[in-house]
Amino acid sequence: MNIDISKTSDEMAKRAAACAAEAINRVISEKGEARILLSTGASQIESLSYLTGMDVEWDKVVMFHLDEYIGLPETHKASFRKYLKERFINIVKPKKAYLVNGEGNVEENIAALTETLRQEPIDVALVGIGENGHIAFNDPPADFHTEAAYIIVDLDQKCKQQQVNEGWFETLEEVPKQAISMTVPQIMKSRTIVTIVPGERKSDAIMKTLSAKAPTNMVPATILKTHPDWHLFIDGASAEQIISQV
Repeated sequence: MNIDISKTSDEMAKRAAACAAEAINRVISEKGEARILLSTGASQIESLSYLTGMDVEWDKVVMFHLDEYIGLPETHKASFRKYLKERFINIVKPKKAYLVNGEGNVEENIAALTETLRQEPIDVALVGIGENGHIAFNDPPADFHTEAAYIIVDLDQKCKQQQVNEGWFETLEEVPKQAISMTVPQIMKSRTIVTIVPGERKSDAIMKTLSAKAPTNMVPATILKTHPDWHLFIDGASAEQIISQV
């Protein structure tokens, strides 16, 4: 576990992007291609902006992502497919991009995506932590033991409130009740995980994650501490409660 604390979210985003780019470049030099996993949401915007400007051979990168709301059209501002096309795919034009699709026949979409995902491991994963400690949309109590790559999940109240607070939806009622999420075990199969968590609203989740003596599915992010190559980037605001305990 490597913890990097920056004073500002901007500094944190730069350092996290540099860490991710270095890891991606290392894999490309070793294998000729890198498979990456991207997360979305307000907390990832700064770092993703810096990452797209890094010196990476993006035409040698295959991209997957973590989750998507069920039944939400891609034209909606909260759509993660829209988010990634605008903030990553259309900018760097990776070799391939496989997106989670929550419309149409969801079970068929999951099966097809799983088949492609499992052809080879994910080399570098960028994964956030939610206010309730979730990773992807694995809200507590998260399933730490499923063998599936993606599952359909019910979003809890705190998760839905976070989406409203970040401006993706006007009201709680507008937030979809379900989403497709990459599972915790599948995320943990990634060779390198870079986690980017800015902001005061995440300080409680960071404190609970780092202070937990053992992984608990009631704070799903605690499982990340067992990963052999986990890099956590936080800023002064998200680190506030941890710093106050020292």
